[in-house]
Amino acid sequence: MTADFLITGASGFVGSRVAATAHRQPGVRVRNLSRRTPPEAGPGEFVRGDLGDPPSLRGVCAGADVLVHCATRIDGDAGTVEAVNDLGTRALVEEAVRAGVHRIVYVSTAAVYGRGPFRGVRPGEVPIAPVSATSRTRAAAERHVLDAGGLVLRPHLVYGEGDRWVVPGLVWLLGELSATTLTGCEALQSMIDVDTLGRAVVAAALSPAHDGGVHHVNHPEPVAVPDLLGAVRTLSAEPGGGAVVDVATALDRAAGKPLALHHLGMLTVDHWFVDDAFWKDLDCSPGDGFAAGFRRAAPWYRSFLQGRKAF
Repeated sequence: MTADFLITGASGFVGSRVAATAHRQPGVRVRNLSRRTPPEAGPGEFVRGDLGDPPSLRGVCAGADVLVHCATRIDGDAGTVEAVNDLGTRALVEEAVRAGVHRIVYVSTAAVYGRGPFRGVRPGEVPIAPVSATSRTRAAAERHVLDAGGLVLRPHLVYGEGDRWVVPGLVWLLGELSATTLTGCEALQSMIDVDTLGRAVVAAALSPAHDGGVHHVNHPEPVAVPDLLGAVRTLSAEPGGGAVVDVATALDRAAGKPLALHHLGMLTVDHWFVDDAFWKDLDCSPGDGFAAGFRRAAPWYRSFLQGRKAF
């Protein structure tokens, strides 16, 4: 088949994998929406447009068959994230509808559900209840896409080369707690490596079996927090040393530190999202799972973390 893809966020962590995967598909033409051409431009052509400046999006979807929206503003004040994630997405979707784009796919996040616990939750089983400005505006972006008949994909924790939040955040947390591991954290976390996510997004965009609606996109097997922390511990220069801290002590040490409490909240509460239907009809494997994916990414993480505060 032939298809013209317009991809937003193609220079980012997830979007770069989506763009690379789409570029490898026979018959697929890739165009990347960007405020500016990145210093190391990836595959495909670049189209100028800024989600924070809706008038600049006029005409960007002309000729596109598929819009894959991966761009998200994570940081900044509430007004900035609303301008990009909510209002920018609305303007982009309006352009896609005006241009007759056949399929709109938005890479969102399970964070739109809020804090949990979530154990074996399928799409539609719990309400949207975001707690941060970023998550609220991403939930608003989802609504624009769904109202246009688009497809929303919700991964939870995404890891792999280029991850500067999930695993580095846990390294930072253990440093803040003066710990090498935590006891009493038995929660289950849905995870997916970024390369598999990139392949899954493109497969869903091309699949006749996936029309509009919401899907969870994670590896089918959740990761137990002790296994996650055990993997993170292997990144330390001295994985056998340091203190073992229980949850109660960790919470006491994290008092007054919102980011540390946020990470602890994730580790101590289940965030396990299920969606067998997503992978069943998709020409894409969910991969080997966390252990193998983390081993592949470990050299990159060690390089990235080199020179940072030891834990």
